[in-house]
Amino acid sequence: MRVIVTPTQPFNDQKPGTSGLRKKVKVFQQAHYLENFVQSLFDTLTVPNDAVLVIGGDGRYHNRQAIQTIISMAAANGFARVLIGQGGILSTPAASHVIRKYKSFGGMVLSASHNQGGVNGDFGIKYNISNGGPAPEKITDEVFAKSKVISEYKVSDLPTVDIDTIGEKNFEGMVAGHSFTVQVIDAVQDYADLMQSLFDFKAIKQLLASGFEMKFDAMHAVTGPYAKEIFVNRLNAPIESLMNCEPSEDFGGGHPDPNLTYAEDLVNIMFAGEDALDFGAASDGDGDRNMILGQNFFVTPSDSLAVLAANATLVPAYATGIAGVARSMPTSGAVDRVAAKFNVPCFETPTGWKFFGNLMDAGKVTLCGEESFGTSSNHVREKDGLWAVLFWLNIIAAKKMGVEAILKAHWLEYGRNVYSRHDYEAIPTEAANSVIAHIKSQFSSLPNQKFGHYTVKLCDDFSYHDSIDGSVSNNQGIRILFTDGSRIVFRLSGTGTEGATLRIYLEAYEPDSTKHHLDAQVALAEMIQIALQISQLVEKTGRVAPTVIT
Repeated sequence: MRVIVTPTQPFNDQKPGTSGLRKKVKVFQQAHYLENFVQSLFDTLTVPNDAVLVIGGDGRYHNRQAIQTIISMAAANGFARVLIGQGGILSTPAASHVIRKYKSFGGMVLSASHNQGGVNGDFGIKYNISNGGPAPEKITDEVFAKSKVISEYKVSDLPTVDIDTIGEKNFEGMVAGHSFTVQVIDAVQDYADLMQSLFDFKAIKQLLASGFEMKFDAMHAVTGPYAKEIFVNRLNAPIESLMNCEPSEDFGGGHPDPNLTYAEDLVNIMFAGEDALDFGAASDGDGDRNMILGQNFFVTPSDSLAVLAANATLVPAYATGIAGVARSMPTSGAVDRVAAKFNVPCFETPTGWKFFGNLMDAGKVTLCGEESFGTSSNHVREKDGLWAVLFWLNIIAAKKMGVEAILKAHWLEYGRNVYSRHDYEAIPTEAANSVIAHIKSQFSSLPNQKFGHYTVKLCDDFSYHDSIDGSVSNNQGIRILFTDGSRIVFRLSGTGTEGATLRIYLEAYEPDSTKHHLDAQVALAEMIQIALQISQLVEKTGRVAPTVIT
């Protein structure tokens, strides 16, 4: 097998975001585009002689073609073996587990997560390091720097590899002076075994056999095969408990984002009055996000994290307690109250799962989560949608209470952090930047100003000092903090591929149990108007309503 060196020219837009490089499919289909990024990554790494690379993705359009390119480039750049999920499929948490279980050098996760797929949709690629978590900024910054000066990339002339048949293919001869093996593994079995080792499957099985009715929506995405193996084959749930479990390259033409807007079919089932089921859940394109629903009841991700932390000892894997918790800065402070009661540390980090990795590797935290529907623990180094669903079912089975009853009992004990996020998607970048600039221009004048019932205490642009490696991350989101503990956070998201997504996070603490029943939009109505007044969002963008409210 030969190594072929191909001349190329840099692209100026290959800066990885919080979850890798995401662009439209047609951008990745440009000649040399994917190859440039992959080579820039490989040039950043020091690859040992026996290095193993894990490759897999969410099955979206362009995954299979990209995998063949990455296999060829891995061979040319010194990797000894690649592990590939059958059919090129690996959910993001499953990829993290595979990297860790097989002690791989790292992995390439091909996904744009909850973004839409198909020929006109989005594609993405990110690198996960040997701990199973996303590459830290030190690596991604260097990859971007190399991508701006790249002049050539290396491929091998391997034939097209069969990625649909489980087994090994040892290529005859030598590739770049070393042997090379492609191993196709079961994409589901390792992960399902892990879940069974963490949770009380016997108790969950008994719950599902008791007349308890649930529905899991895979949204035509990667978790479909995993859900069938876990819920149907191992927990004996009826196949009717699952919906949209056949993965497709365009996610059935839908938007694989598990929220109240895009999981509309599941929401209609769960908000059907007396006909509503006991439990509903959904996951996203690559399987790392989750939405939890009860009968006519929605659980915010922030509340979900707090409930999991408060009830962790009901789960076999965490029966002896948790070391600590971590949340992203925009996530509500509900879990902080749980940590305080159990006298364990609570860390506030920037958005992006990679920031939790250092804390977990150091043994500082067990559970972590983000308000953007991501929750997980130290069993992997990624968000994990099905893990969260099983955690909730384990709690329900142990407490013999429904979702709403569990939440209301939690609020009665800890108080309620009323919380909501308003997303304004695909705003012209210039307009979004002008909103942020306008808010920052008021930093000196906002403190002590009164807005209705609220008085501003301070405002800043959140910075994070990593206590493990000493790194500093600046400009992680604008915070408007009020004297009563309420707050508004403004942040430009890095997960979109078109324009900018401006997110507004609103939070108010409510200790009065007589007000815990209020809809979040009603309880936060005054704060919503304050956010619009301070930001002048309507005037500067022309948007009169959010794209998504969660």
